[in-house]
Amino acid sequence: MKNDLKKALRWALPLAVITFVLAAIFSIASTAVLSNANVFSGTIVVLVIILIALFFDIIGVAATASSEAPFHAIASKGMKGAKFSVWLTKNADRVNTFCTDVIGDAAAIISGTAASVVVVELMALLVYNKSGVAEYIISVIVTSCVAAFTVFVKALGKGFAIKNATKIIYRVGYVMYFTEDHLHIPILKLLDKKKKKKGKKKKSAKRDV
Repeated sequence: MKNDLKKALRWALPLAVITFVLAAIFSIASTAVLSNANVFSGTIVVLVIILIALFFDIIGVAATASSEAPFHAIASKGMKGAKFSVWLTKNADRVNTFCTDVIGDAAAIISGTAASVVVVELMALLVYNKSGVAEYIISVIVTSCVAAFTVFVKALGKGFAIKNATKIIYRVGYVMYFTEDHLHIPILKLLDKKKKKKGKKKKSAKRDV
């Protein structure tokens, strides 16, 4: 039980830190964009945030729905990006958690903030005699529309991700390959750094024994 708790904390704490950083970045960016926003630009920001969350949600679902076998076959043919796709399927739980929980939760918080800006602007446009009831009704309508649209597109996205899991993960793997090859960012080495350290510790422990 203690080992399981330690493993969970090792994975959960970095995620919490990443979520905090991403939420801060998204919040700063959205605040800067929404500082002089109107109803139209505020709505566009909300839609963009929802679509970003949808994009990562599709990747997360596709990672859990795909299997390694097709990518091993692709890798044997020497196709670029296949080894990254294998990594994504092997670490589907981590990929899914990052894409759906970290990005999804951060996006939900920011979309809520953006929706509140839309509410304020709608109040200024539609309601001349401002009252608590009118503001409450507009807030409920806007929030409900944002929630309903988010659930709707995510439901469509999940169905699409499950049906096209192999294609999606291969394309994501190819993007990772392109990033590593052209921008010289060692993605796999960075992602597998912790595993290599654990492996070294186990080997040194065996030698000591």
